[in-house]
Amino acid sequence: MAWQDSEELRELLNCLKEISYVKPDELPNIDLYMDQVTTFMDYHLASSRRHGDDKLLTKTMINNYTKNELLPSPNKKKYSKDHMYLLILIYYLKGVLSITDIQSVLKPLNDSFFNGAGEVPFERIYEEIFAIQRAQSDTVAKDVARKWKAVQGIYEDVEDREQKEFLRKLSMICMLSFDVYMKKQLIEQIIDKEFAPLSAEQSEKEEKGKKKEEKKEERKAEKKADAKKKEADK
Repeated sequence: MAWQDSEELRELLNCLKEISYVKPDELPNIDLYMDQVTTFMDYHLASSRRHGDDKLLTKTMINNYTKNELLPSPNKKKYSKDHMYLLILIYYLKGVLSITDIQSVLKPLNDSFFNGAGEVPFERIYEEIFAIQRAQSDTVAKDVARKWKAVQGIYEDVEDREQKEFLRKLSMICMLSFDVYMKKQLIEQIIDKEFAPLSAEQSEKEEKGKKKEEKKEERKAEKKADAKKKEADK
């Protein structure tokens, strides 16, 4: 089948339709252990797996997210619904953003809303984010169709069919990639302006608190040492 055939476009658009997300009512109403979390994610995010043996979410990944403060620690080795919502958000964000940027975005979210801390429950935040995504699906599909049709009109003077198709495919990949690149630049600007300062301020507070605690411990150790010395002098 030639790449300019409209069937090829339908296949591309079908790929977009197959992209799904985990709906809130699909999450279990009980807290899950690590193995249950990875099994759940493997099943519900299967449509986003590029290759059959791709690991979508592993124990090591989850532990690293907790270590890097993207994900709050589990309660008695169990993960709540809020943990699950966060893991899904992390899964999608990590395809575009660095771990540092994800930290900057998720830290205020976790500090203010995790485990019912804020006015808006985590479930609603998750629902609103993905409701917007669903509404954008048709817009994205139309944009892809426009780009696909645009590349069909270039390299008309190339007689070799294989070379022509290769050059058109390359152009399509570059157009889509540049689109992602521009949006990534915008995302990073928003993070640097709106989120990074908050993260830096919070980090500074935490560092000051850590130093304060260290000084307390030093004073305690000094008092103990002085007490021991006095006891020895007696």
